[in-house]
Amino acid sequence: MAKPKVYVTREIPERGLKIIKERFDAEVWPEYGPPPKQVIIEKVTDVDALVSLLSDKIDGEVFDSAPKLKIVSQLAVGYDNIDVEEATKRGIYVTNTPGVLTETTADFAWALLMAVARRVVEADKYVRSGKWKVGWHPSMFLGRDVYGATIGIVGAGRIGSAVAKRAKGFNMRILFYDVVPRPELEKMGAKKVELETLLREADFVSVHVPLLKSTYHLINEERLKLMKKTAYLINNSRGPVVDEKALYKALKEGWIAGAGLDVFEQEPTPVDNPLLTLDNVVVAPHISSASYETRSRMAEMVAENLVAFFEGRKPPNLVNPDVMKVRPLSKLF
Repeated sequence: MAKPKVYVTREIPERGLKIIKERFDAEVWPEYGPPPKQVIIEKVTDVDALVSLLSDKIDGEVFDSAPKLKIVSQLAVGYDNIDVEEATKRGIYVTNTPGVLTETTADFAWALLMAVARRVVEADKYVRSGKWKVGWHPSMFLGRDVYGATIGIVGAGRIGSAVAKRAKGFNMRILFYDVVPRPELEKMGAKKVELETLLREADFVSVHVPLLKSTYHLINEERLKLMKKTAYLINNSRGPVVDEKALYKALKEGWIAGAGLDVFEQEPTPVDNPLLTLDNVVVAPHISSASYETRSRMAEMVAENLVAFFEGRKPPNLVNPDVMKVRPLSKLF
């Protein structure tokens, strides 16, 4: 029996790719950057499976070109790039890689928070550029204390809760906002409040919500104006959750003290993005889960989801369980 065909839109870490190449007839996009959508459309015409990343738009147009497509295995927790409803209608399974990157992503949220609060990037540039001409001075690069401050966590799911645990170690007062109850956080002393209350009281606002219609520009001009002038915004969830134009205005005009961003409304963000001109912003190119172990485990989970499906088992990380009514599981190899 011929192996199922799979198209992989990027060269994922070897631990997962090795399994895919052993079990499937696999073709991998060879370039560092993402394939154009038209390339994906051309490549899926005769594949049984597709391995995708967040930067790949997988919608009805792609599905129309893929009559044999049975599963999309995504290397990411989020899947807002995939039209899941359309996939379900067509009997296409969609999987993701949740859980494994929780602690790594929470670590990076903390790295952004510390870096912007203590002006690490500014100080690094100062030393490297040769501007450090005089020794220690009591007013040089003053930042803000993290220990004992108030943190507000917007979205207290896995990653938000992991950030809260780190905040506990810094003896911080922890506020959180979520649309669902989080009793485990309240047990550790965190307080659930309305979003407006959180924004008014927090010294650090850390955003950890998925990108939905209800969260698009959740942090907008009106809400940024509620924050303290000494407060910092941290976002390593999804770029469009924050209105970048409003954020630039807030930072430029001093409504808030600074921001740490790993995600942007457009990725890669243009070099002329005005946020990049500001010293009180620490930026990174969407690398919150970028540790060797985490990315390798994510790739492995992608392969495990594929193998389970084609062996007739429910994929461990199935996003759209209703699809099983449309295409019941059956062993395919």
